[in-house]
Formats: sequence, structure tokens, C-alpha cells
Amino acid sequence: MSDTAEARDFPERKKIRDENERRDLMNRLKRIEGQVRGLQRMLDENAYCPDLLTQASAVSSALNSFCRVLLAGHIRTCVSDDIRSGREETVDELMDTLQKLMK
Repeated sequence: MSDTAEARDFPERKKIRDENERRDLMNRLKRIEGQVRGLQRMLDENAYCPDLLTQASAVSSALNSFCRVLLAGHIRTCVSDDIRSGREETVDELMDTLQKLMK
């Protein structure tokens, strides 16, 4: 499916997050940002390849953790609310999202 078709099938939606959820997600992203900056610094300082790879792996794990937390919240709130409201196409949207995450 093309990006244009996806945008047509699933119009832009937004979610208002409670302050605790927003803060938790933002803190995770800020930690990831710090890890990426550390990687850049290591590269500038000619760090040894395995050290860079280890740090890159930590960044990848942190980003995967962010996605798991975000996805769990999405399923618990947006998806379940939509299904209870009879918006069954949300299951298709979830499946498309999961396929993108599993690439």
C-alpha cells in the first residue's frame, strides 16, 4: 500500500495523552537522544568499533522499549476504545502498524 493510500484510508488522528504518559515517553526520547549524542561523540573521538556497536545496540534497545510502551498504551486506549465504538477498521490500522514495526 502506498503512503498516499494509507493517508486516505487512515486520516490523521491525534491523541491527547495524560501528563504522566507524555512525561514518561518524553523522558525516554530524551535519554535516547543523549545516547545518540554519545555515539556521535564517540565517533568524533575515534572510538573502537566494538565500543560503538555496543552503544548503538543500547540505543536500538531503548528505542524498541519506547515503541513497546507506546504500542501497549495505544492498544489499551485507542484501539480498545475504537473497537468498543464499532470502529472495526482500527484492527486493520493496528495490523499495518505492527507490520511496519516488525520490518
